Amino acid sequence: MVDLGAVTRGPMTVTIDEEGRTRVAEPYIVSTPVAGRLMRVGVDPGARVVRGETVVAHMRPTNPSALDVRTREQAEAAVAAAEAALRVARADLNAAAAGRDLAASELDRIRKLAERDIASPAALDRARQEARVAAAAVETAEAAIAVREAELANARAQLIGFEDPGLAAGLETAAPDDIPIRAPADGRILRVFQESETTLPAGAPIMEIGDVEEGLEVVVDLLSSDAVRVSNGDRVIIDDWGGPQPLHGEVERIDPFAVTTVSALGVEEQRVPVTVSLDCPPEARCGLGHGYRVEARIVVWENDDALRVPASALFRTDDGWAAFVAEGNVAALRPVEIGRSNGVEAQVLDGLEAGEAVVLYPSAAVADGTRIAQRVLE
Repeated sequence: MVDLGAVTRGPMTVTIDEEGRTRVAEPYIVSTPVAGRLMRVGVDPGARVVRGETVVAHMRPTNPSALDVRTREQAEAAVAAAEAALRVARADLNAAAAGRDLAASELDRIRKLAERDIASPAALDRARQEARVAAAAVETAEAAIAVREAELANARAQLIGFEDPGLAAGLETAAPDDIPIRAPADGRILRVFQESETTLPAGAPIMEIGDVEEGLEVVVDLLSSDAVRVSNGDRVIIDDWGGPQPLHGEVERIDPFAVTTVSALGVEEQRVPVTVSLDCPPEARCGLGHGYRVEARIVVWENDDALRVPASALFRTDDGWAAFVAEGNVAALRPVEIGRSNGVEAQVLDGLEAGEAVVLYPSAAVADGTRIAQRVLE
């Protein structure tokens, strides 16, 4: 009792099957433009962003550092000196104001005397000049006070330290210096590297943005022996991605550099990254995101009218391949020349004809001329 299979004509494909992963073709890393304090990130992965419009994070200047004893003493001395200079400036203003008032009174007196021809015009001119000088002295004293007040504010700012949160927060509220960070591209937020508030240097990554709908591709790491059989433009079938129908794509790029990896059995392998572009519209792969696992079948050969034989009917002989053909109730040994094989079927180049029956999984009991009967499954 044997199982029989048929030699048929029809479409046949040879594929290289390997696990792959999806990725965004052009991801963007959002990083800090300057060193500073990153405020807590309020956006979540999956949120849609618009280039140049969506604010994805905020930064502010770093908090002041802690002051050592020497620096604090120097800063306090500078504050005391600035306060003393301010008092001197205010005293100068009082003196200038008194001089201005005296000059104004003297000008009024000389003007009245001049109207009665008692004071000469020269005396009146001198009184006017002295009044203007006194007024200018007041303006100079007022400007000096403004300078001293600014110096005092600067000296007090040197005392702001990490241990003075109240003063630092007060100044920050009075003059916030917020730095908005906007999305560099359209798409969705793939992942957030730094969510909590912290201090970061310039160039530190914050999050990753990519266009999942339009910019998705598949990367398959092939053995180097399989990669040499693949060409750009080869058709690819994507299975086991979670959707009801398989997806289709084509090989876009084969990297020229192989990477050494270690298999689950501890064997070193040379793997070549192969990039596959998807040909299906975004709605056909709804739900597929960045980094998802898929099964890729790269078609390296296909024929729409190939003569096919089940691979389980073939076995090795000294001269090549052979099969047992059912000729009535007798098994006849037939040499077979095969071409391509996908593990399930093999292409027949010579030795078999369409419609012939062959013995599947022939045992040692089957030989040339052995009487056979087909097993019937109940």
